[in-house]
Amino acid sequence: MTRPLLLLNVVGLTHDMIGANTPHLKRLADEGFARPMGTVLPAVTCSAQSTILTGTLPREHGIVANGWYFRDLAEVWLWRQSNRLVKGERIYDEGKRRDPAYSTAKMFWWYNMYASVDWSMTPRPSYPSDGRKVFDSYSQPANLRDELQGKLGVFPLTRFWGPGADITSSRWIADASIEVMRRQRPSLTLVYLPHLDYGLQRLGPGDPKIAEDIRLVDVEAGKCIEAAREIGAEIIVLSEYAITPVSRPVHINRVLRRHGYMTVRREPLGWETLDCGASRAFAVADHQVAHVYVKNSDDIKAIKLLLKKTEGVDLILDRAEQRQFGLDHERSGELVVVSAKDSWFTYYFWEDDRLAPDYARTIDIHRKPGYDPVELFIDPKLSLPKLHIARRLAQKFLGFRYYMDVIGLDASIVKGSHGRLPTPGNESRESPVFICSQRHMEADEIPMTVVKDFSLRLQFD
Repeated sequence: MTRPLLLLNVVGLTHDMIGANTPHLKRLADEGFARPMGTVLPAVTCSAQSTILTGTLPREHGIVANGWYFRDLAEVWLWRQSNRLVKGERIYDEGKRRDPAYSTAKMFWWYNMYASVDWSMTPRPSYPSDGRKVFDSYSQPANLRDELQGKLGVFPLTRFWGPGADITSSRWIADASIEVMRRQRPSLTLVYLPHLDYGLQRLGPGDPKIAEDIRLVDVEAGKCIEAAREIGAEIIVLSEYAITPVSRPVHINRVLRRHGYMTVRREPLGWETLDCGASRAFAVADHQVAHVYVKNSDDIKAIKLLLKKTEGVDLILDRAEQRQFGLDHERSGELVVVSAKDSWFTYYFWEDDRLAPDYARTIDIHRKPGYDPVELFIDPKLSLPKLHIARRLAQKFLGFRYYMDVIGLDASIVKGSHGRLPTPGNESRESPVFICSQRHMEADEIPMTVVKDFSLRLQFD
């Protein structure tokens, strides 16, 4: 008989955090075992989750970052949601193959849409043609969204990402997941709790306020663990990456622009946009890793030498060197650049803030051609920010087009990042964690690539 399993993803959790502030997680670790978990390059959400679920590296599953350059479209797309972008057999596919009655609930893990699972839920705003953004979610089956939002309210998207992101979104996800576990009793329940991501990027892991964030997420994890025990489930708690302190943003696209590799286009309303298709080279920045796409192979050597001289750059991997890290996939850049330990890459490509594109000062994870953690902050230069936001919301509620320009352009305020591989010897602080409810399964090392097989053994052996 297949044993149920809760696979709980507590983003940003490390082995060192398990202690007095995490009584629920510590109890689970004491009853079973806990280890730092090996990770992948890049150590970012979409790549890590795809490795966890398929047991393969980016070269096989194809998720080389949280987004990449779609060469045939000549466009950069981040945070796509279709599960069809991922290649390889997922844990729930193999579970179903072993046991036709195997069922899965996938709650807020990425690439959720059209996954071959029984129940799923993911944020999915609606965008009417008048320019508004209406908060909503996507679910499978479709009525699951209505049932959960009827009981818990509309998913709090502004608490999931942006300056207002806090424990509220993780609490909603935990409560919704518990509802699904109790009603449906899935064979596998995948739950994503993002709360630690916010404070760790805003403040850095050394800030004393992080202790309260750890305590808060432990409460929500504890609720999920207790619900899993009610249905007789085994439990694995893990994370995708560890967040480490940073103090230096590296504007890699500005370097490429100054040396004539990158092309921008001046738009009619006065701002600049990145013209990917016309550029000889540009970077898709994703935390501490950047994919550099180079149009002509003759330029690769010179660009590699240029970036080696750039302060804040640690590694530059050409296609052959990417093989060592399992990142040699057609979606990867001709060069993959890894930042120094204290640094991270911005997507910024403009030289003058007055020419920054309109989306730069907004929360816009889909149009920005790279990841932007500055979206976690209200622009500190705004006077009376609450009044500014209230004015914009009034425009929204009155049905006018509005522009929520509350994000600053000073990347130095970000204090935590991730994406690099851990420093040898610092794994307990710089690696994701793996906690299992069964001590007899204990192993000295848990690479991320074994989580799929480990989970299936826990359920079927």
